[in-house]
Amino acid sequence: MRALRVELTETLAYWTVVDDEYRSVPAADAFLRHLRMGLDRAEGTTRTYAGDLALYLGWCQTTGRDMEAGARGLAGFVGWLRITPVQRAGRGQGRPRSSSRINHVLAATREFYKHAVAEGELDSSVLTALYEVGDDRFLPAELRRDGSGVRYVARPRHRQRERRPGAPTAVSEREVVELLGVCRCWRDRFLLVLLWFCGLRIGEALGLRRSDLHLVPSATALGCGIPGPHLHVVARSNPNGAAAKSGGRHVPVPTQVLVCYEHYLAERGSHREADDCDFVFVNLFHLPVGQPMRDGTVREWLAAASRRAGLERVVTPHMFRHGTAGELLARGAGIDVVKELLGHASVRSTEAYLHPAVDTLRAAVDRLGPLDFRAGQRAK
Repeated sequence: MRALRVELTETLAYWTVVDDEYRSVPAADAFLRHLRMGLDRAEGTTRTYAGDLALYLGWCQTTGRDMEAGARGLAGFVGWLRITPVQRAGRGQGRPRSSSRINHVLAATREFYKHAVAEGELDSSVLTALYEVGDDRFLPAELRRDGSGVRYVARPRHRQRERRPGAPTAVSEREVVELLGVCRCWRDRFLLVLLWFCGLRIGEALGLRRSDLHLVPSATALGCGIPGPHLHVVARSNPNGAAAKSGGRHVPVPTQVLVCYEHYLAERGSHREADDCDFVFVNLFHLPVGQPMRDGTVREWLAAASRRAGLERVVTPHMFRHGTAGELLARGAGIDVVKELLGHASVRSTEAYLHPAVDTLRAAVDRLGPLDFRAGQRAK
């Protein structure tokens, strides 16, 4: 079993699961199409889910299980995940999967079964193999949650214990400065400062259209009442695969970003192929010139720039987002402000960045002040 991209139109695609003869797996395909079209999830989400389901359905095929038997033998699948090294090419190739990775695969599998039950492909009794149902009706009143009536709580039956997550991997301001120093064009500089100051996801940045940039003191002439230079993050389908995980927000833009954008516009103006493209970030130095940039292109030149700058690690686009959040919180921005700027659906996602630096912890302990040991000696 493997994941395969299915292109429906120039701007709409999703990922599905096929067998070794490239025949679609109907139940998985229906679920993944539902994710993409029914729930309007990003193409990248279906890619991740398709990879997880390919693992599970491949295990079912190898062990001779149908979907119902697979659910009832899910503990065996968990054991297989724990001892089988990752085979696909990538950073984790040849190593066992982490507990958090296994839990992610299990979560995708449970969602797959819930959809199959909702579509009538499986009897709902199969869910008892996946979930424990807790009933608090008969608990003492003081132990019940708020509210009255019948309450059932479903808990996954299979879950690995995860280590407490550490601080998200974040780019430092020094690394950003070093990367800016080795950039070879203003387009790349503009993208770096945009990621650093605005905390955008790479899909949000590459999905920006020129009409989304309101880089003027007042945009009332454009029909926008938001004061000051800003940009709009809009969820839409794009031919370059870039997608905003959450749309419908605006992000203020500081002066340094405006300066870089002016230089980039002059640079872009010398490439006629880019005139008809409304995307902000386009290919200027390799084919297809004038077409919107893709995620893979950015990752490749960031890796090359990291090496040219002599950095000790390869910087990735998402590390800018982590760096922005950490810097904002360290400089006194409220967690509610950071949540809105980053476009998090829940403040719990923003809480992941609440990891004080080592120096901050040291300063907090030092502020406790010295103790007077002489007081006890005088009492004697």
